[in-house]
Amino acid sequence: MPQVSKHPPTLNDTSGWPVNASPTNALRRELGRWDLALLFVVAVLNLNTVSSIATIGPVALWLWLAALLCFFLPQGIAIIELSHRYPGEGGLYLWSKEIFGDFHGFIAGWAYLTTNVFYIPFVLLYLLGIGLYIGGPRARMLIDNPFVAFLAVLFALFLITAVNVVGVGVAKWVNNLGGIGTLLASAVLIGMSASTFRTHGASLHPSDLIHLHLDWTTVSAFGAMCFSLIGLELASVMGDEIRNPERTLPGAIALSGVACGLLYIATTAALLMAIPAAQIGVVQGFIEAISQMSRQVGLPWILPALAIILSTSIIGIASAWLTGCARLPYVFGLDRYLPPALGKIHPRYKTPHVALIAQSTVCALFLAMSFAGAAVKEAFVTMLDLSAVLNLVPYVYIFAAILMLTSDKKAPFRPPGRFSNFTLRTIGSVGLFTALLAIAVVFVPSKQVRSVPLFELKMFSGSLFFLALGSFFFFTGRRKLRAAPQIT
Repeated sequence: MPQVSKHPPTLNDTSGWPVNASPTNALRRELGRWDLALLFVVAVLNLNTVSSIATIGPVALWLWLAALLCFFLPQGIAIIELSHRYPGEGGLYLWSKEIFGDFHGFIAGWAYLTTNVFYIPFVLLYLLGIGLYIGGPRARMLIDNPFVAFLAVLFALFLITAVNVVGVGVAKWVNNLGGIGTLLASAVLIGMSASTFRTHGASLHPSDLIHLHLDWTTVSAFGAMCFSLIGLELASVMGDEIRNPERTLPGAIALSGVACGLLYIATTAALLMAIPAAQIGVVQGFIEAISQMSRQVGLPWILPALAIILSTSIIGIASAWLTGCARLPYVFGLDRYLPPALGKIHPRYKTPHVALIAQSTVCALFLAMSFAGAAVKEAFVTMLDLSAVLNLVPYVYIFAAILMLTSDKKAPFRPPGRFSNFTLRTIGSVGLFTALLAIAVVFVPSKQVRSVPLFELKMFSGSLFFLALGSFFFFTGRRKLRAAPQIT
């Protein structure tokens, strides 16, 4: 079979210059409904964020409810609708390109990809946190060595990349185990919280849900919640690798969406019941709560068992995002916005191996930055703050695309949809407003920020820098493609 990247390009109606029309027919369809459901669970339900959100107190439960109704539900409906109308590899990149044009499609995909480059190293660093907390003094001595710690996390990244290069048929089991680990860890926290409530009472009382304290630093948590709920679009980026996507995707989104929504609320409530909000650790609050409750109920063996479960979950999270987001540089390479080599398929495993390796290499560079020194570590943390903004940008395009599909201007071109125009207008409007609001409140400094002007400067300049960098790559790629000989 010839290389996919050598397929002749066709003319794109939006920009008038050639791109690859159907580049991904060599990929294998390996993902079924349960694979997708567990992929969504491991991608969306990130227990590492629960502790930082729970620090704002009982008001977090109400904010979770608002985020679920105004962002997560519209997200699920929008993705089902757009995946139905525009199936194929690339997901949000493909949708934005079809409706708004090539530039907007690239910027949506670029913002999403940039976030992942920061997010994967951040997730893998939690493995060190688990080792530091549970391993005792000996483990602390080993992991406190930056060189040893860096090599350990780098090895985990290499292993995940190698598994994904071998194929989705193998990598999906890492994702599935990660999803199962996430569900088990949630069940352990909820079960332990219920057990300690019967014997020692709770730190959370019904009256706390009525007498709430609100301020601007609390509002900033809403953006973090919307950021935490992103992930249902991940499988659609791998549209050409899903078995019978018309039937598989909607059921998987509905099943995992309900589970993730309920578990986010339940785990936050369980954490608040176990530990007063003021005492919850931002980074290790989840495992601290389990540690405290295990001592109270006399089950010390729970902690090492949970460490194994959480490690499985974290590796699954990293694998899921590496798997999905690598498809974006792959289609960028096919469309010649980025080097065409990124669009190559492995001759044996039928995976976008160059895109996977390239993405992991960039992740490794940012991972090295986190170990390089105090000043660079601060920059790394700032990039993580920026990732929340950049990851919400594609959702502005997604909800705006839903509204465009309901307009009369798009009527002659749109394929039939799954939902009525009234439903789409409603979720499109609510989702777009919520996404813009979430982006705005991310710029509200949290309690940990020391210098507000410096924080705002970093956020605004950083956001503009990465969007400008994406624009540079796009226009450079287009100029090269226009200068290249046309293939007929």
